[in-house]
Amino acid sequence: MISPSSSAAELIAHLMTLRSEESISGMARFGIATETALGISNPDLQKIARIVKRNHGRALELWQSGIREGRLLALYTAEPNELTAEIARAWACDFNSWEIVDCAADLYVEARIETLIPEFASDEREFVRRTAFAMIAGAAVHLKNEPDETFLGTLALIATHAEDPRNFVRKAVTWALRNIGKRSLHCHTAALELAKKLSASDDQTARRIGKDAVRELTSERVLARLERKSAVR
Repeated sequence: MISPSSSAAELIAHLMTLRSEESISGMARFGIATETALGISNPDLQKIARIVKRNHGRALELWQSGIREGRLLALYTAEPNELTAEIARAWACDFNSWEIVDCAADLYVEARIETLIPEFASDEREFVRRTAFAMIAGAAVHLKNEPDETFLGTLALIATHAEDPRNFVRKAVTWALRNIGKRSLHCHTAALELAKKLSASDDQTARRIGKDAVRELTSERVLARLERKSAVR
């Protein structure tokens, strides 16, 4: 039985018993790196995380396992207030899949190490750069008390990297722009302005990002929600 007192080695041994070749094949079809995967779903890993609770030292050991599920469990059970920029950088060097990036981005935002966003955005590695924009996208939703100006300040990064054609970067840049635009009416105005500018770009990737963002930010559903949100304030 696993418990909050279970060691990293015991948790890895437990994960090994849950290996599923069928699930591994299915994950590959969704662009998940499966070289070290055991085929355990994220909801099942989250259930395990709730049982074993947070333990930062153990999370560091789980990350060192190199196993997909071990690393996801590390991200689910690390202590945000103990996560340093140095650890975040070191883990980013190992990123090899969008799902690891997006899970890590949530933790990094919770740990309030957004200072790494410009650094990650300037990194040429695809999954490290994706981390920057996944963090922006997540922070725009979850950091409800953060001033809008914080997110407006990231629009320059979005404009700078909107021409990166790599799939996982492009999707994250679009995600970030859309989430900023949906945060408030104030953010919406600036984000939509940038989206329209990108949609008229000569660059195919930037144009695609802009058009996708314009489509969502001008939808009746988004505009109605922003109006309701503004009225509540």
